[in-house]
Amino acid sequence: MTDRELTADAVWVGYKDRSVIEDLTLAVPPGRITAIVGANACGKSTLLRAMSRLLAPSKGQVVLDGRRVHQIPARQLARTLGLLPQTPLAPEGITVADLVGRGRHPHQGVLSRWTAEDEAAVARALEATSSVELADRPVDELSGGQRQRVWIAMVLAQQTDILLLDEPTTFLDVCHQIEVLDLLTDLNADRGTTIVMVLHDLNLAARYADHLVAVADGTVYAAGSPDDVLTSDCVRAVFGIDSTVVPDPLTGRPLMVPAGRHHVRSVPA
Repeated sequence: MTDRELTADAVWVGYKDRSVIEDLTLAVPPGRITAIVGANACGKSTLLRAMSRLLAPSKGQVVLDGRRVHQIPARQLARTLGLLPQTPLAPEGITVADLVGRGRHPHQGVLSRWTAEDEAAVARALEATSSVELADRPVDELSGGQRQRVWIAMVLAQQTDILLLDEPTTFLDVCHQIEVLDLLTDLNADRGTTIVMVLHDLNLAARYADHLVAVADGTVYAAGSPDDVLTSDCVRAVFGIDSTVVPDPLTGRPLMVPAGRHHVRSVPA
């Protein structure tokens, strides 16, 4: 299990003169799976961008193993921390195998010599994401779900101790959503990889995460185990809807059932 420590200490982050995150503090549990949830535009993606040093806080700091992430050389950071952004862009015409291979760049020297270890890492990543049959195809010819699996393969090939994933189940049908989350769980169990992911589905977040972080209005509203965080009070405060929370019949984890205007009466007290 990795002992890498990633924290955000009283960070303020925004765009131009607009603050999105204000005085937010978060310690990522090493070697565990953390899911960040919250309403649209609450700051989830901005937080991930700040923790990966794509955005610099105007106040506060993001720290990895005692060093500010902006003080760590880019290649060195990329060997420790991998990021899958919400809307990644691939060069036009690039094949799947070449894109996944780019995940190996941080591990290569100045001469960028391709090694057997690089080849094996790419092969494992393609196999893990059920993308082997796509290897020779151009990325821009793939469906949205296929592209998402390929991007995940790229960050897997990077073999970092920490993975930050912004909505990794985007564009995926329910079958592939479960496959991806099972894959990340296996990666955490087998390698001890610390995983931080933004998810929209509260119930999948509660099922797969060890640590749940609910963000509201640019700061942490609640953080802890899914049992402690996913409550009807938290759902009302963070998402503005009424709900009931019951045990998931498969896992025993909390399961949120929302109450819409047309189904309020069917929700148990």
